[in-house]
Parts: sequence; structure tokens; C-alpha cells
Amino acid sequence: MIIYIHGFGSHGMGAKANILRRYCQERDIRFIAPSLSTIPDLAITTLEELIEAFRATENVYLVGSSLGGYYALYLSHKYHIPCVLINPAIHPYRTLEKALEYVPSFYDQSVYEWNGSHLDMLRKYDVNPPCGEKTLLLVQTGDEVLDYTEAVEKLSDGKVVIEEGGNHGFEGFENYCESIVKFFSSETSNVGI
Repeated sequence: MIIYIHGFGSHGMGAKANILRRYCQERDIRFIAPSLSTIPDLAITTLEELIEAFRATENVYLVGSSLGGYYALYLSHKYHIPCVLINPAIHPYRTLEKALEYVPSFYDQSVYEWNGSHLDMLRKYDVNPPCGEKTLLLVQTGDEVLDYTEAVEKLSDGKVVIEEGGNHGFEGFENYCESIVKFFSSETSNVGI
């Protein structure tokens, strides 16, 4: 089971989620991309419940983008499961300070409040040191939102792919679906996912 974790203000029907969803459907790989609460503690609780439910009967793998990458790193560390991080937020409790107030949802442009208590919640999920050996990091140097070097520095003991150019949304993501599945396959003793 691959669980895709979306980024800040996004949802489970975003572009990367849909690309990976289609790839998995075509290959009979179980996949889920939940639309998570904007409140960090609720998002983490939802993901923990999904992981614990699925782990009872199958291997679980995480793919996280931006803030979802931060969540995936925490959950990978907690449950000792492999993860793929796409332009991940490494210190979202700092980078998301600029988003305080009301911010739009990328799904329908409705607004929700993002406040200091949410930043405090995020601090609880910081992992040091991370379990980078179970991590595939995909970053693009053209990320206009986050400094990709923070992720490279923190996760240097994992598999790291640095692609020149691109953007925060990770241009050409569809070219990495096969690599993601192969990475997960190599991280388990089972032949399939």
C-alpha cells in the first residue's frame, strides 16, 4: 500500500497524487491519497490510523510532498517504513510562519485559518536524526518555496536525487513513478508492493 501525503493547503486529488494514482491503478498497486486536515495533529492522527490499519495485512510505503514530506519523514521514523520525499519541508514551523492568518485551499479556494498553535504542533514532529537509509529524496534546485539544500543536508545518508531546475511542484514527476515503486520494492523482502 502506497500512501501519498499532500502538502500545505493541498488535497488528495492534486497533480502528483493523480499521476501516482493512475500509475498504481494501471499496475494493480494499492494506493491511497487522503485529503488531510489542515491541523497538523489531526493530519498525523489520520495518517497513523491508516498506517496501523494497513500494516496489519500488507506493507506500507509513504510518499510525501512539501509539508507531506515532513509528515512522511516523521511517520517513516516512527514506524520504520520506507518513504519517498518530494521537495520536502524540513523546518515547516519556520517556513510556514509567513502563512499565518487565513490561507486558501488549493482545492476550491476556500480559506482556513493557519495560526501559531499549528506551528507549535509541527515542532513536535521534527525527527533528529532522521532514518535516511529508508528514504528516497527527490528535489529540484529551482524550488521557489523551499531551500532544497536543507533536505539534502538532513537526508544525506539516504538515496538522493537532485535535479537541476524545476519548481516546488516538481516538474516531470511522472518520470519518477517507476523509480518510486522500484525503491519500495528494494526496501522489502516481498516481490511486489
